[in-house]
Amino acid sequence: MDLGSDVLLTGVAGAAQTWTRLGFQPDFSFGKFGIGFDLTIHFMLYPTQNDSFDIYPGDWVPNYNGDGKSFFDVYLPKILYIRYGLKGEDPLFMKLGSIDSLSLGNNFIMSNYSNMHFLPEQRIFGLDLGLDGALFNFPYVGIEALTGNLARFDVVGGRVYARPLVGTSIPILKNMQVGATIVADTKPDLYANTKAPATAIAAYGADITVPILSGKAFPLVTFTDVAIDPNKTAGWMLGFGGRLIGVITYGAQLRVLQGGFIPSYFDANYDIFRAQKYDYMQLPPPSGIYTGWFASLGASLFSDIFIFNTELDGPFSGDGINPSASDQTKYPHLRAIIQLNRIDKFPFYFDASYDRYFIGAKNGFFQDLVDPTDAVIGLNVNYKTGASVLTLAYNAQWDPANNKFNVTSSLFASMSF
Repeated sequence: MDLGSDVLLTGVAGAAQTWTRLGFQPDFSFGKFGIGFDLTIHFMLYPTQNDSFDIYPGDWVPNYNGDGKSFFDVYLPKILYIRYGLKGEDPLFMKLGSIDSLSLGNNFIMSNYSNMHFLPEQRIFGLDLGLDGALFNFPYVGIEALTGNLARFDVVGGRVYARPLVGTSIPILKNMQVGATIVADTKPDLYANTKAPATAIAAYGADITVPILSGKAFPLVTFTDVAIDPNKTAGWMLGFGGRLIGVITYGAQLRVLQGGFIPSYFDANYDIFRAQKYDYMQLPPPSGIYTGWFASLGASLFSDIFIFNTELDGPFSGDGINPSASDQTKYPHLRAIIQLNRIDKFPFYFDASYDRYFIGAKNGFFQDLVDPTDAVIGLNVNYKTGASVLTLAYNAQWDPANNKFNVTSSLFASMSF
């Protein structure tokens, strides 16, 4: 059960009141299929002298008090998730609901996008779908499709790909994959006002991926991407990635980018910074072309039970120390994750992430690397006993307008059957 309190707008005048939150999240799994529900209500005991109990209508009534929520905004999030298959392993994969990592292709346009930044106050119902033609004994083609919000269709994207040589016996090239990707945001001002009137934006591109080595011990993949971002600036990258002895994960990219181009425009924290990114895209892009880099290093232990990974990207030359810097393409960006997946007979599991932007703009590279300014921090700690799972969720998001962190935390329980 999830028990807490929230400040909500209610009443004819939209006055803020504190309501107690009570949630129940049952979870059911049947082989490759799973489904979970989020049945949360807000209530108030003795709201008036004549009433002993009151339920907040906004949990169940569309457009309550003029909040603009449609039927789908209200009722789709009651489904915590629906899933089938495993991404990257099954020819058919589908997940609907709360999704913490939406990516397409080689992540040059969309990388680890999450629709979970507004929990527990707001749950968003998204879709991640993958269909490989191998399911129909036709491995020449496949498709990936996603949206962060099925009720709004704000962030939507897709990738189609082909394996033109899969029917041949040509070494290496027979597994080559050629793809095309497009991602759009139809409502850049959905969660925060933009300075300019918001209109739909899109990024698109093409890619080639060639697996050099297969197997679990020493897989190696090379790839190249070209993309156009929402400001019609272009970027190109050439990279590789793989594993060593099935444990060490690594990757590297060389990037050639037009001024103002943002790699992985739709990234893990896009919903937090989408208004700022949109406003940046309305400015004339800087002239010229610059080179950049990307590197990742991590470890995956005990059949992916424990995962650690760091990613660092940036330009080969930047603007140096400039506390008022606003162009994130001129400074390195770090993303680090650590994850312990659930193990039978061990009650604790967790995941944590740390994103740091504008490294080197304030106090130099190494000082800014550990300074939480311009950072986004996430942590989920779970404790399982029997069918019950107790979860502590913590999020800290840097608010550049007020120069401070916005912190949210919640404690809730769910049932897994």
